[in-house]
Amino acid sequence: MGMDITVLVVDWGHLMEVAPGDRLKVLQESAYADDESDEVDAGWVWPAGPDRSWLGRYEFGGTLGSYKPHFWAAQAWEDVRACAGTVLRTALDDFLSGLIWSGPEADRDAEHVDAGVFPSEDGLWRPGPLIARGPQTVACLNHCWQEAASVLPQLRERYARSAATPGRWIADFDEFTELMSGWAEAVGEAQRRRWGLIGLPI
Repeated sequence: MGMDITVLVVDWGHLMEVAPGDRLKVLQESAYADDESDEVDAGWVWPAGPDRSWLGRYEFGGTLGSYKPHFWAAQAWEDVRACAGTVLRTALDDFLSGLIWSGPEADRDAEHVDAGVFPSEDGLWRPGPLIARGPQTVACLNHCWQEAASVLPQLRERYARSAATPGRWIADFDEFTELMSGWAEAVGEAQRRRWGLIGLPI
């Protein structure tokens, strides 16, 4: 699990104007620049240059850009979801399966890319997780989080019994909710701007 993830919010109209075969390359080249202002430990990076004003990058605190915390958060949800109430289970199932979770079917190969965004994944600089959600999907994900957020604290005790694993990337309920809140922040910002959400393995 040596993969990384870079999460972007993207002006979808701008991205769709790029030739489909060039979109991955343009996103990967635009995600980072060579200036120090692009480096933060947590939160948003909004590039100042007009040629990159169509995107923003979200850094998850304490992850160092690694995909491992996201993998283990999905695994924790797998471990505890049966203990969740119906409202929370349905909402977080839909939220996480749209982003980082393969879903409740053990052999399911989850697809986290909306149809028509990329013709193929051949242009990826490195293999790994790929997320591409347009504004309509983002709106659905944001709604799912709004449903889940108010009842998520009810899962604390059951999480401690069923999913807490000291020493793992997502060791306890607080770390789980912190990562979920990061995804909610990224989704919410994309929704506010009516943009899309992209996750790239860089």
